[in-house]
Amino acid sequence: MRGDDERTGSLFSYVNIEKRVAKGHPIRKIRDLVNAALAELDRDFAGLYAPLGRPSIAPEKLIRAMMLQMLYSVRSERALMERLDFDLLFRWFVGFGVDDKVWDASTFSKNRERLLTTDTAQAFLSALLGQPEVKRLLSNDHFSVDGTMLKAWASMKSFVPKNPPPHDPPSDDKPPKSEGRNADKDFHGEKRSNDSHASTTDDEARLYRKGNGKESHLAYLGHALMENRNGLAVGGVVTQATGKAERDAALELCKDLKPEATLGADKGYDAEGFVEALKAKKIVPHIAIQGHVSKCGKARKTAVPDAVAKSEGYAVSQRKRKRIEEIFGWMKTTAGLHQLKVRGLKRVKATFAFAIVAYNLIRLPKLLKPMPEVCLPAGY
Repeated sequence: MRGDDERTGSLFSYVNIEKRVAKGHPIRKIRDLVNAALAELDRDFAGLYAPLGRPSIAPEKLIRAMMLQMLYSVRSERALMERLDFDLLFRWFVGFGVDDKVWDASTFSKNRERLLTTDTAQAFLSALLGQPEVKRLLSNDHFSVDGTMLKAWASMKSFVPKNPPPHDPPSDDKPPKSEGRNADKDFHGEKRSNDSHASTTDDEARLYRKGNGKESHLAYLGHALMENRNGLAVGGVVTQATGKAERDAALELCKDLKPEATLGADKGYDAEGFVEALKAKKIVPHIAIQGHVSKCGKARKTAVPDAVAKSEGYAVSQRKRKRIEEIFGWMKTTAGLHQLKVRGLKRVKATFAFAIVAYNLIRLPKLLKPMPEVCLPAGY
């Protein structure tokens, strides 16, 4: 028998949000991890706000909302507030009641600026990784490092000369320029570089391309340090896009690694200066060996010692290091970092660090379940 399509609502209703979220839903474990990490930052948050005055939005709620935006691929703050208004799971995660009024998008963005700093993001990451149940998952001996390009929130049309030449007098031979706010621009025959040009939209972004034959973009470079046991990100930093930025950032990320730790990386890190710097820190360079021929026709000599390249641990590191691409892939496809939505190196650094936290939160519910013992080399 077909049921009736009744559309009359009840005058009164009691909704228990806690019961609306399934008991086995992974978001429950994620929320527990986030709350435990935020509790560790209570003193840090207290220093960000004045003791007197009108109460602001709780920083814990702001950070939970920021995590939801990345975990669920919400494209903007306005869309996040709309989702938060009707989605009971979102309300439960952030800490809203059913009848609580949701923030305005501009209010959320303005209050978030106080927390969108690298120090806050790094402290959040450290508090998450420092929890006893998470800490036991991390390797202390074997790590991998890599970098990726992050497209800046700036158009190529904004990349103009720092000292523009005087305008040419009008000529009948030249076609008329298109009018409007987004006028056409012809870059053919124009030489542009970071030395002579800068973006008027984001002056800290740099013109960069991933390799020969690839198109150039205004971009930053994001760098991540991964432990090899479970593929969790334990560090991250953003730099301006330069040719040596990846190796310089890698040395910064591994400065706290203990002696005799191994560091896996791709062929781009196989440079004598970088390998020697790792040796000075007593870090074993498990770096992919250069195997191509240089432009002058000579085979490039690797800087990795033969004894290291022939070791059993080197082969394991080369297999494990490729998992770092999963971190960058998730950040760009799910967390929305394929195209940055903030400008300036300071904000990009903070956004990247929060995205690292969000990636770990996605991985941890599965890792924290009891798993069968697997035979791996010592330290992995």
